Order: sequence, then C-alpha cells, then structure tokens
Amino acid sequence: MMKKYKYFLLLTIVTFTVTSCGLDNYDAPKSRLHGKITYNGNALGLRGTGEAVQLQLYQDGYQLRDNIRVYVRQDGTFEALLFDGEYKLVTKDRNGPWINTRDTIIVNLKGTAEVEIPVTPFFTISDETITLNGSVLNATLNVNKVVNTANIDYVTLLVSKTSFVDDVTNIARKDFRGIQAGSLNISMDMLGNANVTSAKALFARVGVRAVGADQAIYSDIVRLK
Repeated sequence: MMKKYKYFLLLTIVTFTVTSCGLDNYDAPKSRLHGKITYNGNALGLRGTGEAVQLQLYQDGYQLRDNIRVYVRQDGTFEALLFDGEYKLVTKDRNGPWINTRDTIIVNLKGTAEVEIPVTPFFTISDETITLNGSVLNATLNVNKVVNTANIDYVTLLVSKTSFVDDVTNIARKDFRGIQAGSLNISMDMLGNANVTSAKALFARVGVRAVGADQAIYSDIVRLK
C-alpha cells in the first residue's frame, strides 16, 4: 500500500511539473490594439483613474465567453496586447458620458490595429481657459449641449498635484449646480487648502456631468505651476 502511495505521489509531482513547464512556454500576447474614443474625430477627455471607463472585447469560438476589459486613459486613448484574431469591441454598458448605444466594432488584429470608437456625448467642452491668480482658480469655457434631452447635473472645477485630475483624484474641488449649457465663468478660492499650498506642481481641469450619467466629460488638463 505504501509503495502504491509513493508511486501515485511521484506521478502527481511529475505531471504537475510537466504541466507547469508547458504553461510557462506559452508565448505572451504581442499584437497591439490601440485607438481612441471620439466625437467628430476628436478624442474625448475622460476620467483615467480607478479603471472607471472601460471597453469590452469579445472573441467568438471559445468556450469561455468572458469579455476582455480594456481601460481608457484620461485623454480618451486605449491600448491592449492581444493574440492575433478577430475581436468584437464595444463600450461597457451604461458606462461613460455618452449615449449608451454599445455598437459593435469588428477588429481583425494581425500584428497591430488602430481603432476609432465614435460616440455621442451628452455635452462637450470647448474654448476653456483655466488660470490661477493667487489662491483663486478661474475658468472660462463653453459647455455645448449635444443631446437635446440632456441636462447638466453639475459642472466641477478640479485641481490635482499630479497630471491625473478627475472627480476622484484631486486636492481641491468645487461643484456648480443649476447650470445651463453655454458660456460659463466659474472660480474657486483655495485659500487655506494646505495640500494646494504645499504642492510642488498643480494641474487643473473642468468636468461636466449629465443627469443620469455615471461619468463626466472633461476638458484638457492645464498645468498651473
């Protein structure tokens, strides 16, 4: 009985070793899928931290149909390393500051592929100017309504000590409610904010969130100091 147990244990160890070596010998994915989320050909400013805005990739012909998550950067671009093949790319359901259409884009990946994902945002931001005068942050901008039925939940003015700026990653924030689309002039006094005073660098951004949306649309990031 002991001999049989030792034989079984040895066989298990050898099998595990061979299997592990086989797994280690698989090549890592090297083909590059990259692109951007756009409106009228222009990349959209988004929240880039916390994996907040996602795309989903599906590939037919496999038993496991779980999606491959692709995270979008704050400048609206994305990138993923994959194996060659045909993929279906869609936006995540009810995620992002745009109409939830989830149109499927077919991607034939062989080495590299560049994809543009056009969406219809609820609002866009244009002609923004953000300046710091002493402790007061001033911003002028145009909020453009793209979807006629959309309403603004709030406009937010944000400051961060790094180049990552959004409604979660910031050291100073002020929200403005009851705002209508059009030309805006908003400001925030950061006097007494120790994080702002001690920061070696400051970056700012404006966001607009639509009622019912899970994410805001953002302006370009401006370095203040």
